[in-house]
Amino acid sequence: MEKIRGFEIAKGFEDKGINLPVRKTKNSAGYDVEAAEDVIIPSFKLGQKPVLVKTGLKAYCPSDEFYMLCNRSSGPGKRGLVLANSVGIIDADYYGNEDNDGHFMYAFYNFFDHDVEIKKGEVIGQVIFMKYLTVDNDNAQGERKGGFGSTEGGK
Repeated sequence: MEKIRGFEIAKGFEDKGINLPVRKTKNSAGYDVEAAEDVIIPSFKLGQKPVLVKTGLKAYCPSDEFYMLCNRSSGPGKRGLVLANSVGIIDADYYGNEDNDGHFMYAFYNFFDHDVEIKKGEVIGQVIFMKYLTVDNDNAQGERKGGFGSTEGGK
């Protein structure tokens, strides 16, 4: 079978019992993603950095696609959890990068007044694959060298 788009276990997580994401219904846009380990998301305080929740996963897709990391619709209301970047956008060339093999994570803030525990295997978000378009005079030539945040500042 030709590989077009899909999920794999990221390096270092091969023996951690990670489940590959699945869609729950035939009309679901998103693939449900689980936490790779137990983690506590502390109640938000000014100046606090978001907590990165590991998935143990990487994803591949064609070069004219990306995938979005989206929160669960119940995340904010039931759990107080919001994604720090609202929606995570991950480019096709993030897959297998030299820094972290393309391991994607969810960055959460907790807006409840108490800590929230996420258990290993709990669904924390969704991945949605999408095509993107470029403008007529696009001439991007750069190549990804690293992992998380490596394209900031025009690198």
